[in-house]
Amino acid sequence: MRYKRVLLKLSGEAISGAQDAGFAPEALEHMADEILNLHASGVEVSVVIGGGNIFRGTLAEQWGIERAEADNIGTMGTVINSLMLRGVLTSQSGGDVEVRVMSAIPINTVAEPFIRLRAIHHLEKRYIVLFAAGIGNPYVTTDYTAAQRAIETRSEALLFAKNKVSGIYTADPRTNPQAKQYRQMHYNTIIKDNLTIVDQSSVLLSRDHKMPMHFFDFSESGTMSRICKGEDLGTLVTDVTEDLIG
Repeated sequence: MRYKRVLLKLSGEAISGAQDAGFAPEALEHMADEILNLHASGVEVSVVIGGGNIFRGTLAEQWGIERAEADNIGTMGTVINSLMLRGVLTSQSGGDVEVRVMSAIPINTVAEPFIRLRAIHHLEKRYIVLFAAGIGNPYVTTDYTAAQRAIETRSEALLFAKNKVSGIYTADPRTNPQAKQYRQMHYNTIIKDNLTIVDQSSVLLSRDHKMPMHFFDFSESGTMSRICKGEDLGTLVTDVTEDLIG
């Protein structure tokens, strides 16, 4: 395997499937199957999931909720999603795989506190670890959280699961038929071209710590396992000397 330990970043919207919000059973089952298959291949897996299926920034703007308060609500959404995903993972595995939720805010009756060395120990014991509640502060996205937790837990790569988007493009492929996909690119290209597929603060943190970032279509089964085995599917963001398009 190219990678023995990875962190997977999932969006909250992915849980809602074709719905605008809430939980779609088929979406949760697909998530669980993909994570468990990757784990069964020998890879140590941790996960950060967003909360967009429960609360979105546009709703905060509609109600005039200030950013700090809105982020706190979204933080609680990530806890709910992590607990839901833990339940599905445990059920799908028949209880054979230990799954832990670690929270950056005190919520000890339902989740462990995030302690870096304990999280690493869990991964070494082959537990699947779900990191909830961001890093415990407002004004921080779950993209940034994913990069920080990946670095903190000595992960070897950061996998960004996208919905029906196979990677990073030169332009929005939904509106520009001439858009072409990057196969590999330097971190700085995302910053220089102001690409919005990911929070740029997470790109800067990954660049500074030389953390490879893979962007891929999560709807295609088996992609994560193939990436960890060495295939460069989707878009690889790293410190390459030149970008490769097409």
